[in-house]
Amino acid sequence: MKFASTRLIAADIKTLVSFYEKVTGKTAEWLAPVFAEIVTPSATLAIGSVETVALFKEGSAEPAANRTAILEFQVDDIEAEFARLKDQVEVVQEPRLMPWGNCAAQFRDPEGTLVGLYTPVSEAAKKRFGSR
Repeated sequence: MKFASTRLIAADIKTLVSFYEKVTGKTAEWLAPVFAEIVTPSATLAIGSVETVALFKEGSAEPAANRTAILEFQVDDIEAEFARLKDQVEVVQEPRLMPWGNCAAQFRDPEGTLVGLYTPVSEAAKKRFGSR
């Protein structure tokens, strides 16, 4: 089995896609007017408009309703990335050292999903993420 992607359902797909293009520095590939993907070397972020929910089961997903997941992006320099984004996003947590060895910051996307950026800083964290 291969983990393929994480998909967000968006009330305003253009705004959400633009936000994640800004965060990742990648251009989205629009596969349909209601569906786009941002492909990174390690994962794909898929974004579908609310209209796509009916293709699966009506009401099975809802935009702007997530409070359980955190989308995380590993970056080379958390301080630089935070400085680049902090005035353009809703900051939840400024960069701080986590007990597992990452320096991490969090903010919310335009529809409320929690987004984390982190840099492995301890030797154990660097070793753990070096093989991924």
